[in-house]
Amino acid sequence: MRKIIHIDMDAFFASVEQRDNPDLRGRPLAVGGGGPRGVVASASYEARKYGVRSAMSGGMARRLCPEIVFVRSRFDVYRSVSYQIRDIFLDYTDLVEPLSLDEAYLDVTENKKNMTSATLIAQEIRKRIEAETGLTASAGVSFNKFLAKIASDINKPNGIKVITPEEAIAFLEQLAVEKFHGVGKVTARKMHNMGIYTGGDLKQRSEADLVRFFGKAGRYYYRIVRAEDNREVNPHRIRKSIGAERTFNEDVSDPEIMKNKLTDLAEGVHRYMDKTQNFGRTVTLKLKSPDFKILTRSRSFASEIRNLDELIRIVHDLLDQHIEEAPIVRLLGVTLSNLEKENETEGGVQLELEFPEE
Repeated sequence: MRKIIHIDMDAFFASVEQRDNPDLRGRPLAVGGGGPRGVVASASYEARKYGVRSAMSGGMARRLCPEIVFVRSRFDVYRSVSYQIRDIFLDYTDLVEPLSLDEAYLDVTENKKNMTSATLIAQEIRKRIEAETGLTASAGVSFNKFLAKIASDINKPNGIKVITPEEAIAFLEQLAVEKFHGVGKVTARKMHNMGIYTGGDLKQRSEADLVRFFGKAGRYYYRIVRAEDNREVNPHRIRKSIGAERTFNEDVSDPEIMKNKLTDLAEGVHRYMDKTQNFGRTVTLKLKSPDFKILTRSRSFASEIRNLDELIRIVHDLLDQHIEEAPIVRLLGVTLSNLEKENETEGGVQLELEFPEE
């Protein structure tokens, strides 16, 4: 039986900003764009008390919390701290699977410290993170990834939760389905409409029923409510894409302005590809309309897109072909996927979050 730890930093971006600027400590803070078109990338716990959450618009955050302070992101700093934290993980095990800059799975079944208790390892890692970075982390400990992930949310912030094999089933039966990792808002509403509110309700449904209503995900739901998750911690997580996107202060309807913005985004994506020498074969254009409808259109090729001019031409062609489907946009994005390198340590890279232009 595996011993899995899921470490999740507490309000990571916002906590870094409060750590580095004492004037921000104890104040409601958001990292991101504070304008009507801005988006919150991270909110401090002081801001969360007012209902401010990541991915919320800056305008909504200000309405919920008029005294909130917005700061621009510093991804180089966040990335540097993330690597510092990852080095702590590697002192205990090489089986570290980063999910993003602020969270990771660790398999400590066999570990470099020869410690038999995963709980003690998680406690030690949390103490070291706080001592060496000035930040706090929450941890979940269990015998599979799914349960460890759920457990890390239970006692946030700066807490730890252990789910043992003996208590796993009872824990899941009492858990609200919207707390299940992999059940989003839309799926949760669909489950509620079916009378499924808890894991216990979900467990009453047959696998065939769940597949009929939820497709392939139904098999996943059938297994996880029974605490079945055989996924290994993968230190060589496949990077799926490299992307950049930008939200505008005002809606854009001029195709030439759109192309200029797409050129900038393509250049950012290409710089990252060139730096990492990891090129993709599928180009995806993303457009978001003023009513928040998202349109994505892709084109794949037999070989990697290595030339910047070629990438720009492809993106512009995609826009020309599909502009009638979204003649006015509030957001544009460019993504490269089907990357040639398979052994990377992150699932994907978003070069720019949905922050408005200055």
